Amino acid sequence: MKSPFHIMIIPTLGCPSKCHYCWSSDETSPKMSIETVREITEWLKDYRSDQVTITFHGGEPLLAGAEFYRQALPLISGELAHLKPTFALQSNLWLLTPELAQVLAEYRIPIGSSIDGPEEITDAQRGKGYFEKTMRGYEIARANGLEVRFICTFTNRSVEEKEAIFNFFLERGFPLKLHPALPSLRSEDPKEWALEPEEYGQLLVYLLDRYLENLGRIEVMNINDLCKCIFTRRGTVCTFVDCMGTTLAVGPDGSIYPCYRFIGMPEYVMGNVRDRPTQEDLAQSEAWKLMHAFKEYVDRECAGCSHIKYCRGGCPYNAIAPTDGEVRGVDPHCIAYKRIFDEITDRLNEEMYGSGDMEMGGFGFPPRKGAKPGIMSILRTMATK
Repeated sequence: MKSPFHIMIIPTLGCPSKCHYCWSSDETSPKMSIETVREITEWLKDYRSDQVTITFHGGEPLLAGAEFYRQALPLISGELAHLKPTFALQSNLWLLTPELAQVLAEYRIPIGSSIDGPEEITDAQRGKGYFEKTMRGYEIARANGLEVRFICTFTNRSVEEKEAIFNFFLERGFPLKLHPALPSLRSEDPKEWALEPEEYGQLLVYLLDRYLENLGRIEVMNINDLCKCIFTRRGTVCTFVDCMGTTLAVGPDGSIYPCYRFIGMPEYVMGNVRDRPTQEDLAQSEAWKLMHAFKEYVDRECAGCSHIKYCRGGCPYNAIAPTDGEVRGVDPHCIAYKRIFDEITDRLNEEMYGSGDMEMGGFGFPPRKGAKPGIMSILRTMATK
């Protein structure tokens, strides 16, 4: 099954917030011009023929301003009409104004934002005032009909408050999507905030249990995706697929990278949109070859792992960037992935073939009266959406 085509446009790496664990912002970053957007559309016209999703990411993409989006969105929509483009945007929402919200609403752009839980936890990690500013932007977004979903970053400090964080999302009615804090390549103490793989695995199991206790009251998107991976036997999010070639990112100057995480790292530039590179051209770049080398490493080293089909060694950035571009191992979060994949697999097998008080049966059968919700309950809930 072919992965969807995804282009990430990074208007700037600049960002007004100063999150303590951030690894991707750059105050000196330039802003993308409309001319570069035009170059992107000209490049994409003949690059691939399938439907494309375009995500504006950063840094903080709203730093580009309302006029940028007022010009960029119709330009992309019109010039790439044959690719049926859909849009998304990732923002902390600080700079969202009613004017800009109306521009985004015209194209029904869903927004991903970031909140790490209650105000005191969020501000402790992301800087004083972050929570209030983001929630103010959230209210503007909702008032203009925009859908907003939050990503929660767990650090080695906030993981100790996992119950308070889960309850915050539960009580607010927010779907929960989480990321583990990564070692920052730009910090003198890279692991100051990073969530260790063992702790991440324990967190995922905890969230699985809390999700099942509150099924129907909250959506834990990561658990949905992990269950779907196992049930379909294929990766369903970018962390668990061979993303090379199906996901690309374009920086403020038009440089093309394997993913937004590599933006600003010159050694990962594969080409520039102004040169209209083909897939064959990009494949000649050292960055593409490195990503392919990672794929070959996974095929070789993970061949005996029961989860290889839908894990694929995890995120290449997590594996490659900290080792100065050398393929020495898989995503360090492999420990966490294996822990939760094993947990879900064992529970699913018990539900399907075991006995006891857990729910059994497939999608066509209602849960037994009095049975505890299990993995099949999650899969059944996703199937009805």
